Amino acid sequence: MSAPRGGFGLHTAAAVVVANMIGTGVFTSLGFQLESLRSGFALLMLWVVGGVAAVCGALTYAELGSTIRRSGGEYTFLSHTYHPAAGFVSGWISATIGFAAPTALAAITFGTYLSSVFPALPARWLAVGLVVLLSLVHARTHRTSGGFQRWSTTLKVVLILAFCAAGLLFVTGPQDVGVRPSPEGVSSVFSGGFAVSLIFVSYSYSGWNAATYVTGELRDPRRTLPRALAAGTLLVMLLYAGLNYVFLRAAPAEEMVGRLEVGYIAARYIFGPVGADLMGITLALLLVSTVSAMVLAGPRVLHAIGEDYPTFRFLGSVNARGTPGVAIFTQAAISLLFILTESFETILVFSGFTMGLNTFLAAGGVFLLRRRQAAAERSAGGRVAGERSTGGEGSEGDEPYRAWGYPVTPLVFLAVTGWTLAYVLRDRPLEAGLGLGLIAVGLAIYGVTRFVDRWLRS
Repeated sequence: MSAPRGGFGLHTAAAVVVANMIGTGVFTSLGFQLESLRSGFALLMLWVVGGVAAVCGALTYAELGSTIRRSGGEYTFLSHTYHPAAGFVSGWISATIGFAAPTALAAITFGTYLSSVFPALPARWLAVGLVVLLSLVHARTHRTSGGFQRWSTTLKVVLILAFCAAGLLFVTGPQDVGVRPSPEGVSSVFSGGFAVSLIFVSYSYSGWNAATYVTGELRDPRRTLPRALAAGTLLVMLLYAGLNYVFLRAAPAEEMVGRLEVGYIAARYIFGPVGADLMGITLALLLVSTVSAMVLAGPRVLHAIGEDYPTFRFLGSVNARGTPGVAIFTQAAISLLFILTESFETILVFSGFTMGLNTFLAAGGVFLLRRRQAAAERSAGGRVAGERSTGGEGSEGDEPYRAWGYPVTPLVFLAVTGWTLAYVLRDRPLEAGLGLGLIAVGLAIYGVTRFVDRWLRS
């Protein structure tokens, strides 16, 4: 899908990145991290290491996205650099656990927080209403969709900054966080507990690649995409480190160990008894932006699949205003099914592994892409123009972005992600096996789809 005249700009693209990343993870994972880590230095380094890996991944994806200028994220990257089957499986994963299930989870969390403050409102139907409302918003025009995403994400950032400021100004008797490196803190960074905790952090950072799902609808993707990915990811890293510092400063670690509601506990120490209700409403508002970003980005994968495979042609249509309405409402239907049945919880257990494998393979594709470009240049005796067909590369005179720090930046991302995947394979074989099983199902569906496509074309 070529970039429309009224497509998304830098502010919207960065807002999609920020909103996709900041969900429930940063407000719930500290309690689990405290079970194995007590050093403030090590706990904050978790978010720095995870952020550096995410920034390296973002810079790598920026090169892929500005070279292969088409919406769809990993679906497009894997189809182009490896094989259509790899892309199809990636799209299959994104359409199920990648977007629809996290959308349902964030929507249910939104409903739960509001329902805890206003018990007369049923949490599940609040979640349903949020998904339906945001799907209608994003199915209208790019201007309406982008405007809502920009303002909701701006509100999210302002609320987080306000919470951090309150944690620094209003806490009486703050805790000693211990952010300076010490022998104990440094050794904790290389411990098994740090490795386990980094898995939670990596999940909290998932979404740094979100702008690549709307590449084909960006204005000037060569410049817009790398700036949006890098700026959005860096901003989130600062917000995450600030939030966790405030949590550790506001509340005793013993009260947060093993607890999900660390935001609520910290708010009680910052604001007093009214803090619970205030934090519930605040988190609900934060999650509106998260659900919105997933409703905006996720359907672009379904739309790209619909453009490429006749079997799913209905997903590739756009409405009179240029937005992929059918794909948006198809993802909404899947999310509503998860909300109403709550079957998504089983999927989320192994989603981190499968999505991590997705991004690992996509980032590795940058090396294949450069090798092919070098071979094409050698055979042509110089720089050649890229293809402008579906999934093609930038045209001559319009050079794609080159990843800053290549090859170190993609290698850093691959090392951190690969280490995490290996750890899951070793210590959580059931979840890893379920993830590999989902990939096998995707391959089977791809085979059936190719057979049906050949029949439809004959």
